[in-house]
Amino acid sequence: MPAALHPYLNFAGNSREAFEFYGQALGAIPQFVTFGEAGAVPLEHESADKVMHGSLEVTDLIRLYVSDVVEGMSPDGFVQGTNVTLSLMGDDETLLRNAFQRLAEGGSVTMPLEKQMWGDVYGAFTDRFGIVWQVNISPPETV
Repeated sequence: MPAALHPYLNFAGNSREAFEFYGQALGAIPQFVTFGEAGAVPLEHESADKVMHGSLEVTDLIRLYVSDVVEGMSPDGFVQGTNVTLSLMGDDETLLRNAFQRLAEGGSVTMPLEKQMWGDVYGAFTDRFGIVWQVNISPPETV
């Protein structure tokens, strides 16, 4: 998948409801993985049924992603108005690593680019203008 920019929305526990609404409005079916399903928290944890990652793929060019903000996920918790993240995703490792490094200059890295439990390389930062970014580098697709 070539590098692409997609909005990533964060909610205070109601991301499933929001994405089901958006899916009906845009004619797409949302997909969800909870914190419990992903193994990020034990299944009996209060956040186990919250959405860790959701996607709404309307077309190849219209994709939205979502997560619930749970305790410990963000130092400030959920903050209305800063709950949209720009997400650079794809398998062009050179382009995405350079974008991470350049966009983070003068900002604050909240998670360095590192291999994650889902197999991709992921990192996050807030740029010098206060915009939150995340970069996800997936392995190249093999044919």
